[in-house]
Amino acid sequence: MSTEIIAITLLVGAFALLMVLRVGIGIAMGGATIITMLYLKLPISVVFQGMISGTKVFTFMAVPFFVLAGELMSGGGISKRLIHFAEALVGWVHGGAGMVNVLASMFFGGISGSAAADTASLGPIEIEMMTEQGYDKEFSTCLTMASSVQGMLIPPSHNMVVYAVTAGGVSIGALFLAGLVPGVFLGLALMVYSYYIARKNRYTKSEKFSLKRVLKTGWTAMFGLMTIVIIVLGVSGGIMTATESAAIAVLWSFVVSVWIYKDMSIKDYYKIATKTVKTLSIIMILIAVAYSFGWTVTYLGIPKMIASGLLALTSNKIVLLLLLNIVLLLLGMVMSMSSIILILTPILVPVLTALGVDLVHFGVVMVLNLGMGLLTPPVGGVLYIGSAISGVKVGRLTRSMVPFYVLMFSVLLFLTYVPAISTFLPNLVLGR
Repeated sequence: MSTEIIAITLLVGAFALLMVLRVGIGIAMGGATIITMLYLKLPISVVFQGMISGTKVFTFMAVPFFVLAGELMSGGGISKRLIHFAEALVGWVHGGAGMVNVLASMFFGGISGSAAADTASLGPIEIEMMTEQGYDKEFSTCLTMASSVQGMLIPPSHNMVVYAVTAGGVSIGALFLAGLVPGVFLGLALMVYSYYIARKNRYTKSEKFSLKRVLKTGWTAMFGLMTIVIIVLGVSGGIMTATESAAIAVLWSFVVSVWIYKDMSIKDYYKIATKTVKTLSIIMILIAVAYSFGWTVTYLGIPKMIASGLLALTSNKIVLLLLLNIVLLLLGMVMSMSSIILILTPILVPVLTALGVDLVHFGVVMVLNLGMGLLTPPVGGVLYIGSAISGVKVGRLTRSMVPFYVLMFSVLLFLTYVPAISTFLPNLVLGR
């Protein structure tokens, strides 16, 4: 057996074993990398040099700013204002409470970029609102969780930033624009399903439509929604880099939360900053360790081997994209989203390039795919948050989520095989 084969077996085997033993993903990647380096008699200093290099990428500085901006808006009173605005817009139709849930998540997700923050912040309000109007608690919770995935598609999304850097040379501005239409498309699909369920079960409507209320709540919510405008126009228009736009978004979020909405004090900021640092410590450690792990993977020629293997299996683009989606869905059930993006993206790029798949388009597909993993056991973080805030057991929620899994997978396949939905806007605005 050749040295390369033994090294690959050690790398993959050690990583898999540590994951089975429920060791943290960062430790699993780092431990497998060091074991492989020792076998290859390469200096261990390469691991630590790679970790430093992985975090010195300027674009990655956007990630801390985006996370902080999302936390500021989450704790700064934006949640209830977005729900009031969404209720004024669609709360008067059949299934209105469900549509309010989806629309509010669409707005809030575009600010926070986090499905977990969306569910934790909006969930208690949305679930109570829906159950008061006669909706089943399981359905209300499942809709809240499913709609939260929109936030990872609608900019700003720090996962899109991580994908852009890991894929190498992919425009963040193009990715942000590419996620807008799919995010709205997913929201519309969930709204249609909510309407169907409301009609079927004869759920009540809320108060009548009022243009005055729409204008009033829209004006109040506008200050929070301006965060999306600042980021999208700034990055896609070439006025700012992603990092610069994220920094400005933090400043704007702070001003809105403290001096406009006045729902947050300076003292509250320290709690939010502490929470952000805890979140970022996990993300940045993963980025650092994944860089060394990725270097080892590339050194052993694994991406080329996988690309050749997949293309030898079938040259049919439709079949290969379906296989990739299934693999990502399965991995999303047992691994964290950022880990999969960091590990798999460099491996998949040669395959996608050989197939002629637009990397911007696939970025949208990958983020939506892995977003579904947040809603599935055994490690779906959003699933557990939904269970905690609603009081419904995880097992019952998982069973109730089945129609949503089917709906979201259908949307995923549609986006996979109709790339124009993702690429239309960046092509139009950026002239790609």
